[in-house]
Amino acid sequence: MITSPPLIYCPNFNCPRPANLWGRQECEACQTRLIYRYLWAIDVGIEIPVGELLGDRYYVMAPQVWLDTKPSQLPFMYEKLPEYIWPYLYLYPYRLHVPEVYGFYQYGEEAYPTDILLLDNVPLDSQHNLYPALVEAWPTATPVRQVYWLWQMMQLWKPLSEKRVAFSLLTNSLRVHDWRLRLLELDLQTGKTKLRDINNFWSNLIPTAHPHIQEPLQEICQMIGDLGESLEAIAPKLNQLLLEQAAQLPLSVGIVGATDTGPVRLHNEDCCYPTEQDLVSNQLVPHLAMICDGVGGHDGGEVASQLAVQSIKKLVQNLLTEVGQQQELTLPNLVIKQLEEIIRVVNNMITTENDEQGRESRQRMGTTLVMALQLPQQVKPAPESNPNNAHELYIANVGDSRAYWLTRNSCHLLTVDDDVASREVCLGNSLYGQALQRRDAGALIQALGTKDGEFIRPTIQRFLIEEEGLLLLCSDGLSDNDWVENSWNQYTTKIFRGELSLKQAVESLIELANQKNGHDNTSVVLAHYRLSPEQLVLSNTPTAPPPIKEVLMPELSEASKELLYGDHEEMLESEPEVEVESELETVPDSLGLKPWMFMIGLLLILLVGAIVAVWRNWGNFNPSPDNNPTHWESPMIPDSSESSVTPDP
Repeated sequence: MITSPPLIYCPNFNCPRPANLWGRQECEACQTRLIYRYLWAIDVGIEIPVGELLGDRYYVMAPQVWLDTKPSQLPFMYEKLPEYIWPYLYLYPYRLHVPEVYGFYQYGEEAYPTDILLLDNVPLDSQHNLYPALVEAWPTATPVRQVYWLWQMMQLWKPLSEKRVAFSLLTNSLRVHDWRLRLLELDLQTGKTKLRDINNFWSNLIPTAHPHIQEPLQEICQMIGDLGESLEAIAPKLNQLLLEQAAQLPLSVGIVGATDTGPVRLHNEDCCYPTEQDLVSNQLVPHLAMICDGVGGHDGGEVASQLAVQSIKKLVQNLLTEVGQQQELTLPNLVIKQLEEIIRVVNNMITTENDEQGRESRQRMGTTLVMALQLPQQVKPAPESNPNNAHELYIANVGDSRAYWLTRNSCHLLTVDDDVASREVCLGNSLYGQALQRRDAGALIQALGTKDGEFIRPTIQRFLIEEEGLLLLCSDGLSDNDWVENSWNQYTTKIFRGELSLKQAVESLIELANQKNGHDNTSVVLAHYRLSPEQLVLSNTPTAPPPIKEVLMPELSEASKELLYGDHEEMLESEPEVEVESELETVPDSLGLKPWMFMIGLLLILLVGAIVAVWRNWGNFNPSPDNNPTHWESPMIPDSSESSVTPDP
């Protein structure tokens, strides 16, 4: 046992003096950021004194909270993983909510040690304090957050039930980290759980729920009791309640995106939306954001990424038009199916290009995709709510481009990379730390255009915007080596305070990527979601972008050329009421002319035309004494027969 804090070791393997005093944020010798990795030790009935240093590595901060002082070293792992940890591995795609197995520590006598399972990605803050349990945080939460927590429980119930660990959602292990539900550990003992168990859990929460939602929740619990095992039956009613509560929060959005070739590459295979030019005139802003990182060499990846972006824009615009025409709310599972179909259609377009050009094996072009769609559904109001824009946010990803949700105090990685390391964990073959040791750990297992659409498995998640935050989409030019996780708090506070514009933040993040990684193209899209209207940030209007024909390869098929070179600025017939912010200029509502604006513009045109006509023919009305008309023109006013006037929208 030690009485003083332990030394923290630098994760840089080449550091000449890796040992650092407790509390330092950067290594004194090499300035590498130090990692304070707090782990959760599964209780095995052994009392280990706080302050003890185990194995010259793990410092016991609290009975079950350990600090790994040497995080760059692999922990002890079994070559054949024990079966009881398999649920953790199979649930790795749900790592936003479920902890991960870090390794084992063998405690006690060397001949008969006790295995202590260590979990990473657990609900501990930077001061190694546990986030509150749901039952503790519930009474003081807002009504929309209370319903959002229940929605997440419902979404997690099925995958956890399939692994026989759903009872974890009904224990003190269920913690809340702001909007996000997180499990401290999985209950591996209880086994199969009935739906009535979640009904009883929810029923116990109703007395302390917000008064606005108590009655609807009682009705939902009654439905669960009547319908037995069907969660799908209550989903529409719970979704309606969730969106009604969110609709009472005013939503305003600012968004900026940019892409950069980087200091090493000669070609930029990335493509992103929206760029500065898109903010001026495109009605998909701010609802749609995406990044595509092309693969297959500059002669292929560049085409694939741009083809994907332009195709998705058109298809999503059709989706928004269709949703806007619906009288009822479109349920999340239907939206997810629509997005899956859009992604597969785009995948097959790129696949067709590969086939027509005779591309084989590594020469086949493809692209990653991370896409965010803020779905602008109109919520039919309850008596106490306003018919504002629904705060739904859908995140879709294929490949290793990422999405993060950043708040004033936290950084949430929303996506899971489609790479070999993640696949090995999901298959139960290894722990993530082990998988990262493979030479091909970062190799992609899927990308758009590399195989037929029926074999593409996009990950699509639905979130709700019920707090101020920043959505960050980026390619691996920025996310590699954890630079987002290490640097996010340098930007978020300044943005929330208005000290840093989104455009400046995007430029700074790209510069960070070029300096710290510098091996690839980098694309960044940053969206700021506010729940109260604020003054817009204005800057100079950018110049028009070069035509797409000038940057795309000429060997595309006619179908792809038509898609890429066609009119990409078709307007939606109807647009929901949402306050849109641009870093460039204040964009008129819906980016289109309202009827009264059109009439005023038409009257002004007729008035100007009449004045010009009278001016040019003034002599006809005021003849000179010698009856010769006086004819004069202003060179500033062209002849009406040679010009036309188009009102500026």
